[in-house]
Amino acid sequence: MRADIEQIMTSVRSVIKGKDEVILKVLGAIIAGGHILLEDIPGVGKTTLALTISKTMSLKYHRVQFTPDVLPSDLLGFNMFNSATREFEYREGSVFCNIFLADEINRTSPKTQSALLEVMEEGKVTVDGVTRPLPKPFVVIATQNPFGSSGTQKLPESQLDRFMVRLSMGYPDHENAVNILKGNVGAVLAQLTSTLTLEQVKEMQEGADKIFVHNSVFDYIVRLTENTRNDNYFVTGLSPRASLSILKMAKATAYMEGAQFVLPEHVLAVFHETAIHRLTLCAKAKARGATVISALDEIAAATKLPSA
Repeated sequence: MRADIEQIMTSVRSVIKGKDEVILKVLGAIIAGGHILLEDIPGVGKTTLALTISKTMSLKYHRVQFTPDVLPSDLLGFNMFNSATREFEYREGSVFCNIFLADEINRTSPKTQSALLEVMEEGKVTVDGVTRPLPKPFVVIATQNPFGSSGTQKLPESQLDRFMVRLSMGYPDHENAVNILKGNVGAVLAQLTSTLTLEQVKEMQEGADKIFVHNSVFDYIVRLTENTRNDNYFVTGLSPRASLSILKMAKATAYMEGAQFVLPEHVLAVFHETAIHRLTLCAKAKARGATVISALDEIAAATKLPSA
């Protein structure tokens, strides 16, 4: 593992106990320039993870609780009349930051969620016909309660497809649960210092983007996504956007390991997280008792690895 990644991991571990795999995937998505969906029950540390990573990587952080009364203007900003200058002045919304935490995203109105789509896809905000770019890097970390929880609604496929990965933290194991009780998370978080500058984070993103990918690996990623379009598994398969997400996450994973090029192992390491939220099981798969994860495992096993 690269020394700068190890520094970040050490810092984040001081607050988030026993979740190294999730932390690495979140770091990978940030380095890849993608958005992250954290789906889990309340209280397992999703918000704390986002805040810890933002402080560690010198990233400006804003959080909005997505209640039903949140308006698009709360996110995008609005024009306000200044009686002194007799002119309208633009007031920035909460998305003008590096890490935007959309807490419980599936509780707010569809209108507010659709306002977030342009921000996630384009990295810019348009208010009253004027377009303004967002700071770089810009990453949305959205938390979502499991569908069916009180006050939640299902996110549309078009919005889910904008997230590069979907992750779940889960409960801590017994030993780490005890360590959480013994520690003082608030005090540790307050004393946390940055291990990287904003410019270093941008350099990491540029470095990951330059990781070499052999033609056989490009072909392998496409064959993986094409195999999800087999009607024995899913209603619809993975889109070209999903293929790009797999590629970018694989390059970020190789970069974090200090590798010079992407291996098939890097692709498989991120296949589940980049695919799971984009797929719905078909009737055939449900009838034989399959899950999305088991179907993805079957596809990965059946897809021939590159020979080079």
